Amino acid sequence: MNVLFRYGTYAVTVVCAAVLYLVFTNQRLADVSVPVDPDVLRSVTTIGISLVIEALPFLMLGVAVSAILHEFVPEGFIPRWIPRHPLAGVVAASLIGVLLPLCECGMVPVVRRLIQKGMPVYVGVTYILASPIINPIVFASTSMAFRSQPEMAYYRMGLAFAITVIIGLVLYVTVKRNPLKEAPGDHAGGWRHGDHEPHHAGHQYPAKASLRTKLQASVYHMGDEFLDMGKYLLMGAFITAFIQSGIGRDWLASAVPEGVGSHLFMMGFAYLISLCSTSDAFIAASFSSMLAAGPLLTFLVFGPMLDLKTSLMLAGVFRIRFVAGLSLLIAVTVLACSLLWQALFM
Repeated sequence: MNVLFRYGTYAVTVVCAAVLYLVFTNQRLADVSVPVDPDVLRSVTTIGISLVIEALPFLMLGVAVSAILHEFVPEGFIPRWIPRHPLAGVVAASLIGVLLPLCECGMVPVVRRLIQKGMPVYVGVTYILASPIINPIVFASTSMAFRSQPEMAYYRMGLAFAITVIIGLVLYVTVKRNPLKEAPGDHAGGWRHGDHEPHHAGHQYPAKASLRTKLQASVYHMGDEFLDMGKYLLMGAFITAFIQSGIGRDWLASAVPEGVGSHLFMMGFAYLISLCSTSDAFIAASFSSMLAAGPLLTFLVFGPMLDLKTSLMLAGVFRIRFVAGLSLLIAVTVLACSLLWQALFM
């Protein structure tokens, strides 16, 4: 996996450099001699860059919040703030997005910092899964996309809430050790991020540092965190672009099976195309004439919780075994709850 991340990052960097070269030299893509269909290459670059641009503000917001948490939040504050009862903890984590809505691209660095500050793992992961769906922005976009089916927005919020509470409680029972790749104290003195050690690694700041010192340290952390998480975003975005360029709407309509298979198909489709939770409702609505509401709801809930680029970002923060187990838990829980929800309410 580390080899994939390392060389995948290099490949994405080369692609980005080639695109910038074409832009600054004012060359047309059709004039470049490549063994690939120019239309496909144009589609890949357009989708890849648009995905990065769409996710970049949320990632920057996420690393900024992460850096501020590291410097300004005391070590013992987070454990005192979280409800001690596990059910209350996961319910609170599921509803935080109403007050602090973040896209899934910005959630991972924030939650890593919160866990390092003392937040329980089950609460942090619940926040990662819930916040990209259970927030007013996503509710509004879903309502606009499904104007003829206004209940879809309420179904999406309700099903996502039930699933995140279940997953949070399962993690509370099953996860007994810290799944982060780095121990909570790794950033305290060494300031290490991933495999690199920045120029300020040897700096030691006093316990009562000045505001200026803390702000300067926050900027350092923002830069390190952005480089650390940005490589996974880049690689995930361009892999997703290759997949989206090869999937046609007509093929999708003819390939969807019946029954439970339609739910599984839409989960796989949501995972591969990796849409942002604020825009995926419009894609789902475009298939409302071909698919029942149940598979569309599965698509709307599963995608923001787990997609290709989110998996890569999670794998950069958590141990691979934990990410694999969490992915399986999300898939099984979403499928089971979606089928039950469809049987009860649709």
